Amino acid sequence: MKNQPFHKRVVFALHGITAALRTESSFRLQCLAALVVVIVLACARPSMIWWALLLLNCGMVLAAELFNTALEQLIDHVHPALHPSIKIAKDCAAGAVLLLSISAVAVFIAFLIEYFQM
Repeated sequence: MKNQPFHKRVVFALHGITAALRTESSFRLQCLAALVVVIVLACARPSMIWWALLLLNCGMVLAAELFNTALEQLIDHVHPALHPSIKIAKDCAAGAVLLLSISAVAVFIAFLIEYFQM
């Protein structure tokens, strides 16, 4: 599997995103939230810095959720039984998604405050 051509690696990545869309309701919800952000940005037409900040946050939240999904799938496959260390690993990954989500919401609120004060 190593050293595959670029187009094959892109296909593998798209398969991963598709699998997450199919199986993870939280990923679907986060994609919907990202779509709402893009629609708001398109309607509001803010400066490019807001586009960059908000899209970066959306990308980080979605990427974190993909990492979380990958970790959970791997752990559940390798060690399906409950174990305290596995719980910590899963909880930490979910915590990372939560922290990035809170950060993204905070940046979006800052954008809305600035936009509606104009």
